[in-house]
Amino acid sequence: MTLKRFSLFVFLYIVSAIAYAAIPSGYYTAATGSGATLKTQLYNIINGHTERSYAQLWTDFQTTDAKSNGKVWDMYSDIPNGTPPYEYTFISDQCGNYSGENSCYNREHSFPKSWFNDATPMYSDLFHLYPTDGYVNGQRGNLPFGEVNNADWTSQNGSKKGSNTYTGYSGVVFEPIDEYKGDFARTYFYMATRYENVIAEWYTNSTEADAVLQNNAFPVYETWFLNMLGEWHVADPVSQKEIDRNDAVYGIQNNRNPYIDHPEYVYNVWGVGQSGSTEPANYPTNVSTRNLKLQWTDATGAVTPEKYLIRMSATGFNDIAAPTDGISYSDSSSDKNVNAGVQQVWFTNLSAGTYYFKIYGYTGSGATANYKTDGVVPQYSVSVP
Repeated sequence: MTLKRFSLFVFLYIVSAIAYAAIPSGYYTAATGSGATLKTQLYNIINGHTERSYAQLWTDFQTTDAKSNGKVWDMYSDIPNGTPPYEYTFISDQCGNYSGENSCYNREHSFPKSWFNDATPMYSDLFHLYPTDGYVNGQRGNLPFGEVNNADWTSQNGSKKGSNTYTGYSGVVFEPIDEYKGDFARTYFYMATRYENVIAEWYTNSTEADAVLQNNAFPVYETWFLNMLGEWHVADPVSQKEIDRNDAVYGIQNNRNPYIDHPEYVYNVWGVGQSGSTEPANYPTNVSTRNLKLQWTDATGAVTPEKYLIRMSATGFNDIAAPTDGISYSDSSSDKNVNAGVQQVWFTNLSAGTYYFKIYGYTGSGATANYKTDGVVPQYSVSVP
């Protein structure tokens, strides 16, 4: 069978552990229920946090919301994996007065403070306070989050204000960019949990609050808003930014956002978002730092492979037997079958030494398997220290 040659290259990954702050041992031991019961169990775990003064947040943000370049991580101006229109320097760019975007940053109550009547400790709870552009913050005001098709106003990073198009509410809303919707959704799940002892009364504090909140401690949010938060939670999963921020806030307030640590709790409590999965019983074992990753560019031509058989030997190229048509070879420590389009495969838990690889494209399977074995077979050798 005629299959054109394709390129093959190999990366050797010597995998090293990266240390991240961990959830404290036993922190969620009491979180065993579901629905309202689980939410109350989580409330009992995270309530009574160390309250910060509003002024202290300027300093706290330098720990909780710093980008890798040291600038302010402003979700109302940032463009993930792109170039933001502007960035702020901590302290020197604090608001102050603003005349438009890129004037200064301030302290955004992502859960509007008017909704809880400026009460404490929620007024300075870092889990819903973020440093954001002052002008964009002002445009948002105390509007609910929502989804907008035809914006009345759009920020430089694409955040929008306009009539809500999510079914269930038609008032004016503010829509953050997709890359941060999950962050804000998990913020709201935190607020519903941390303040379940008082949140049932907040719906009366403003028209906007009434559009989002019910007069109860569960499920707290109106159906339209709860469903939307669930969708945002799934579409924008927990990021490393959130994990790092959760750890940083824990170091300051001594409580955590359970829905960052355990995203499955959203479904387990409210039945929205990604369906709940059972937490694995154990951690992985036999971790190896001697792993090889082969990568290649798929073959082209009149007939292209459906799969690839990658064969490995620890003794030499001549010891790698060409596959025989009409026979399928099961995956093993030395044979790997990979679908076309994947273009990579791992060989793991290797000992120190030199390894040899050949890669064969093929079509069919079992008795119809037809391997490309003529011509120059791509081969590669690499030493593992």
